Order: sequence, then C-alpha cells, then structure tokens
Amino acid sequence: MKTEFSLAQLADPDIAVADKILRACVHCGFCTATCPTYVLLGDELDSPRGRIYLMKQMLEKDEPPTTDVVKHIDRCLSCLSCMTTCPSGVHYMHLVDQARVRIEKTYQRPMADRLLRSVLAFVLPRPGVFRIAMTLARIGRPLAALLPTTAGVASPRPSLLRRVKAMLALAPATLAPSGSAAGTVFPAQGARRGRVALLQGCAQQVLAPRINEAAIRVLTRHGIEVVLAPDEQCCGALTHHMGRDDDALASARANVRAWTAEAARRGLDAILVTTSGCGTVIKDYGHMLREDPQFAAPAATVSALAKDISEYLGTLELQTQAADISDIVVAYHSACSLQHGQKIRELPKELLSKNGFVVKDVPESHLCCGSAGTYNILQPDIATRLRDRKVANIASVRPDVIAAGNIGCMMQIASGTSVPVVHTIELLDWATGGPRPELN
Repeated sequence: MKTEFSLAQLADPDIAVADKILRACVHCGFCTATCPTYVLLGDELDSPRGRIYLMKQMLEKDEPPTTDVVKHIDRCLSCLSCMTTCPSGVHYMHLVDQARVRIEKTYQRPMADRLLRSVLAFVLPRPGVFRIAMTLARIGRPLAALLPTTAGVASPRPSLLRRVKAMLALAPATLAPSGSAAGTVFPAQGARRGRVALLQGCAQQVLAPRINEAAIRVLTRHGIEVVLAPDEQCCGALTHHMGRDDDALASARANVRAWTAEAARRGLDAILVTTSGCGTVIKDYGHMLREDPQFAAPAATVSALAKDISEYLGTLELQTQAADISDIVVAYHSACSLQHGQKIRELPKELLSKNGFVVKDVPESHLCCGSAGTYNILQPDIATRLRDRKVANIASVRPDVIAAGNIGCMMQIASGTSVPVVHTIELLDWATGGPRPELN
C-alpha cells in the first residue's frame, strides 16, 4: 500500500511504525474472511482492510477522525484474527492501537460515552474498587430485565442504558473471598526446580481468584516456587485498548519496576499469566516502551520473560493423578488473545488431552466470542451475536465442560450457556491432584 506521509510526520516514531505496517498491506482481502465484524455485518469498513484505509487516511491527514471513522474503529474487537490470516505479515495490532490513541486525544465523544469510558478505565484496573462495583451490580442485576435491548441490531452507538444492561448481565451471582496478598511467596513442594512470578490480575482476582489458586497448586506441586510480586499493578490492557495511552504506559512502567526488582532479589525464570488478554499486552511491553530510555531495556526483558501458563506447563512433565477424568468431554475455547495474539493454539489442548481429558475442537474456533476486554459493554449488540454464535458452535460438540484461558471469554460464554465454563488450569490442577472444579 502506498503511503504519503511527510518527512516531518515520519520523524514521529509511531508514524514511522504505522508507515511500515501500511506499506506491508497488499489489499488481498484474506483478512475479511476471518474478521468477526465483517462476517456478521458484511460491511467492508467493518473489516481489517476497510479499517486500514480509514486509519491510513486519518494518520496521513493528521486531522481529528470523523464520527464514521470512530464508529468503525470502535467496532474492531482487536481479536487479531486478521494477523493470523494475513499472508503479508501486516501488524494490525500496533496500527489499531495507535489509531485508538489518536481518537482518544482528538475526538470529542458524546458526554454519556465519555463518562462510561472514564468509569470503566477507573474501576476495572483497581480490584478493590471493582469488588465494590460488582457488589452493587449484583444488587441491581434484577433491574436489567427492565432496561431496553436491541438484540440482533448493530447500533452505531448503543445507548447508555443498553450498555448498563450489558454490565449488569455480566455481574456474577456471588463473589469469592479475595485471594492471597501481593508479596506472598508459595514455596515449591520437594526440590525446587524453578521460580516464577504470577500476575495477580485485576478483574480476575475479583471474579475468579480460584484460577490463580489452581495455578499456584499445579506449579508448587511440580517443584516451582511462586511469588506474587509486591507493587504490581493492572497490566494496562484495558486502558491500552481504550486508547488511554498515558494510563497504560504508567501501568506498564510500574510492572516493569516491580518484576525487575523481584528478579533482582531472588531471580525469576518466568513471569506467568493466566489471563491471555493480559499476556498479549505484557509481551508487547518492549514495543510499547521502546522509546523510553529508562524502561526500554528492562521492558524488553520483561516481555521476554512473560509466558502464558500453558507455555510454561508445556516445559514441565506433569504428573497425572486423577482417575475419574477419562470420560470428561472438554470443548476447548481458544481465546483470541492466545491463538492470534500469542500464537499459542495447540498446546493447551495437548496438555488437557495428555492429562486424560477428551478434548473437542469447536467449529469456527478462530472467531471471537465477543468479550474483548470492555467490548461486550461498549458494543453489546455485536458482542451478544458473537456470543450466541460461539455458544451454538460449542453446543454442537456436546461437551461436559468448556475450558478457556481468559477470564473475559469465560464470563462472556458463561452468560449464554448452562454448560460449566472453567479455566484450563483448573482442569490441569484436578488432573494432577487438585480439587475437582465445579462442573455441575
């Protein structure tokens, strides 16, 4: 794709990156076949190729985006399926991230939209505040039935009440007690074979602390010492995908400091992540902070240390102990951030199968479930259609349980099915001697 950036524009490191990405695109359109919004809506501007044209025009003209441009960029899930499909290696993720920052800085959203986004950006990364919000949402959940819905319609700008309805619908019926505190060290059982930091997460530690508890049990059971690093913050993914670059980079710097300090104290073999959406961003810290003279090198080191929990477990020889799992049929949902963002596709299924479960592939596994961070709140109509499509595909394999590697996907899918949804690590914990997850 030909670009027309000026030399002054190309002096900006971000524009230089955008120019390289745009020039790699050959207009082939392969991406349209696997883009969830294009599959649903059939609009070229709701495909990666269409959005690339819009982003190119916005960046080249160096002008505030129009309402129509914002509409189509907002509809992008950042599922990155297009990057898996693209034969030319177009790094769409870095381009759309840059476009969102530009929109956030130069476009005046309606007041209700700005207010909701500010609330989400403040609440979600702070576990204490998020727990209070979830408690209030549980109280207000019965009111969701009274709020308006436009199911099956892709509204250009869903109303505030429609978005509130989506938030209430996702609120869990109960909240588990808080997990272990930051700074806690879990010693290895037997001879120590390694030492890792485990990302505590923000929303996950409120919604499902059992996930990290299962990970800690599996790791320590196999000789790995686990530390929850003090001073760790939200990974920054939620604010990053909302275009709030300053907030995201502040979180990234705080985590780089925290993990670098932990590595200096007693060493780290890896930084493990049980939420794949977080993992994709942490692995990108090196790029995000590449122009920061103080943080560029340590951020690159942190990104190199970051691993999804399945990646690390793939290097261990897990000891299967459970005897009653061979007839459990697992539908494995491959989170977009794992299969497209981190290129981890087969390993989680192999781990489950190797440890005794019957694993079934889900049709259209490349398509997003509609969660995508805050997408199921900000774009509830499209998200609901994607969820229903995903649930129907899962139902076709008649599973006993659904496994996924991302809390957002788990909550989204669970809101549309009665089949139990658990994290992959919970099943591996059970298989290697841990408690049986709730499957009823």
